[in-house]
Amino acid sequence: MSLTLILVGSEDKHLHDLLNETGLKVSSQELHALITRKQAQSPDVIVIDVRARGLPAELPVVRRTFPGAGIIAIASQLDPVAVLDAMRAGVNEFLADPITAADIRQALERVSSLRPGPIERKVFAFIGAKGGVGTTTIAANVAAALGKTKMSHVLVVDLHPAYGDAALFFGAEPRFSVLDALENTHRLDEAYLRGLVVKTKTGVDLLASSDRSVVGAVDAHRVRTLIEFVSRHYTHVVLDVPRSDSSALDALEAATTIVIVAEQELSTVRGAARMAATLRQRYGKEKVQVVVSRFDTGSPITEADVARVTGGGVSHTFPSDYRLAVEALNHGKPIVADGGSKLSDSLVAFTRRLGGDAEKKQRSVKSGGILGRLTGRG
Repeated sequence: MSLTLILVGSEDKHLHDLLNETGLKVSSQELHALITRKQAQSPDVIVIDVRARGLPAELPVVRRTFPGAGIIAIASQLDPVAVLDAMRAGVNEFLADPITAADIRQALERVSSLRPGPIERKVFAFIGAKGGVGTTTIAANVAAALGKTKMSHVLVVDLHPAYGDAALFFGAEPRFSVLDALENTHRLDEAYLRGLVVKTKTGVDLLASSDRSVVGAVDAHRVRTLIEFVSRHYTHVVLDVPRSDSSALDALEAATTIVIVAEQELSTVRGAARMAATLRQRYGKEKVQVVVSRFDTGSPITEADVARVTGGGVSHTFPSDYRLAVEALNHGKPIVADGGSKLSDSLVAFTRRLGGDAEKKQRSVKSGGILGRLTGRG
């Protein structure tokens, strides 16, 4: 097998010798170096020795950093709980002492057979700068447009623990909800996830909001665990994020792109500016975009104004078509399903840019006008 292999966290000479016997190109690294240093070539296989320190908390990060790699864990004993935890964190094979060269070869054959080629997985988080700006409309239609793409496996997660509207946009009537997943993160595996999601008419999977009230805040760690887990099982994950839920806003490390939805209204743009500043500081400015829904070319608040106040440009504007949006919602059918409108075309164009990163730079425009009141510049 012409595979490259990295051994992590092991000083066991016997294990080194067994791996070298396979004929693979083997190198050793510490876990921190593996996930922080840019690799000249992404490894085909990662072997992690967990006998001395147990399963590292950074395993999900390893999986996200190297989505196409097979991961093999080496343990002292075959503990069912540890095996389950390892598989949930992205480990493909779990070997326990005593380990032979034959065991390693068989594990390598199994993980190499799982490699159809590197798959770039993406997580898009949509957050409204204010309620009612069309965040769920955009998120649902982006997901539906992604679902039309070949080789895409798309999941929408409505992160509103209760009374979110994503299911309405797909005409879905789910039996279970995101709350079931958040309350049972310790049970998350592929079979359990399949039981929670509902397949919509568009072919997109949906993990919907709950219809029951939630007492108390949801723990951010649970939200983070859920996002990391589903991102390993879908090529694209679309998150409808509640703007007022700090646990969700604090759990977006796995997001590829965070999209803040604004409108041409003073308080909304000011809220978008505050949110953009906070999220850029936490997750990096390259991840955060601002879009404008229901864009009105005649508004006294221009695209340039929004770009200046939010401090990073406007990545897209969506034309206003209130009647079409309401009709699509009432029929439980995404706008992009039929096409034939300016709004549909705009949603598809934006999705293509998100999915392919064809245009990473946001538009730079001159600014002025009414929003000088918010920044002190005119």
